Amino acid sequence: MNILILGSGGREHTFAWKISQSPLCDALFVAPGNSGTAAIATNLDVSVTDFEGLKNQVIYRDISMVVVGPEDPLVNGIYDFFLNDKQLQHVAVIGPQKAAAQLEGSKEFAKEFLYRHNIPTAAYESFTKHNIEAGFAFLDTLKPPYVLKADGLAAGKGVLILTDINEAKQGA
Repeated sequence: MNILILGSGGREHTFAWKISQSPLCDALFVAPGNSGTAAIATNLDVSVTDFEGLKNQVIYRDISMVVVGPEDPLVNGIYDFFLNDKQLQHVAVIGPQKAAAQLEGSKEFAKEFLYRHNIPTAAYESFTKHNIEAGFAFLDTLKPPYVLKADGLAAGKGVLILTDINEAKQGA
C-alpha cells in the first residue's frame, strides 16, 4: 500500500517513522514533510491545503491511504474533498470530516458542544475586543490559573496559562 502523510512537524515525523515499519507500507510519502521525514519517506512539495495538488499526487503515486496530521486541512475539509471526488472516494483518509474538525478548529464551538451535551469542562465565556470589559469582569470571578485561548487555528500557540490576574487581563 502507498501511503501519504500530510504535514511537516514532529507529529508527522513520528507517524512516518512508525508507518514506515509496517509490512503493509510499500511506499511512504509526506507532504510537505521535513528533513526528518526525508530520511524515511519521500517528501512531496505540496501544501497541505492545496487539495488539487494533493489529488494529483494521490492519483499519480497510486496512494491508498492519507494520514492527516495538522488541523488546517481538516478544518478546511480535506476529508470531504476526498469523499466527494469520484477519483478519490476509494482512498482512506485518517481524520475527521469538516463538521467534526470544528471541535479542534474553534475553541468556542468546542466549549458550546461540551456544554450542550453536558460534558464536564472548565468554566468559559467568549469575548471580543468589543466586550473586553465583560471579559475582565469574568476573569475576576475565577481563581488562578487563568487560561486564555484564541478561537480558531493557532498552530498550537493560541493558549496562555497565567497565575497573575493583571497578566491575564493584559493577555486578553
